[in-house]
Amino acid sequence: MKAMILAAGLGSRMRPLTDHTPKPMLKVAGKPLIEHQVIKLVEAGVKQVVINTAYLAEQIEEYLGDGSRLGCEIQYSREDEPLETGGGIFKALPKLGKTPFILVNGDVWHELDYTHLVAKNMNSLAHLVLVTNPDFNVSGDFYLQEGQANTMHEGESLTFSGISILHPELFTGCEPGTFKLAPLLKRAMDNEQVTAEKYTGYWLDVGTPQRLQALNEHIQ
Repeated sequence: MKAMILAAGLGSRMRPLTDHTPKPMLKVAGKPLIEHQVIKLVEAGVKQVVINTAYLAEQIEEYLGDGSRLGCEIQYSREDEPLETGGGIFKALPKLGKTPFILVNGDVWHELDYTHLVAKNMNSLAHLVLVTNPDFNVSGDFYLQEGQANTMHEGESLTFSGISILHPELFTGCEPGTFKLAPLLKRAMDNEQVTAEKYTGYWLDVGTPQRLQALNEHIQ
């Protein structure tokens, strides 16, 4: 199974730390956040990784290179203009192939073992990893009931962790350009084509300098 790491964002909420450094390159325990992500994927058996880049892209591409140092092959999908999550993934699909792939936000930290995701037999258009609603998203994103994700207020309200498995067919009918991922997921949920699981381990959206500090304190 291939994987894609989303790393094209501006990191506006992380300023001034991101004035000269892309957010995925901010260090956690001595290594860039995105390097930790790649290592975890490789440890689970992923050998091919696609990373979309835009803001200060050359820093990410020069640091990770072709991935051989970390035991994988890395390809880059460079974006010349902001494409949002959906548009960025759609642009990268030719590099990802026609089978399901793991998708990871480049700015989340977790202790999830990807092994079971790599081995998962997909019978849906998407499989989401959800977490308990954090204090910055108390209303949650989706609902989980009997292994299915929905927007119908049925089941437990949870937050999307930024970790998922997507089938390329989720993007059927899409056109190149800027668009969000969430509407595609919600449409698939309406057709009962999105499964999900709840992850209860440590997870953090490293979206602000304060959260980055909290993460480093947690690790120490």
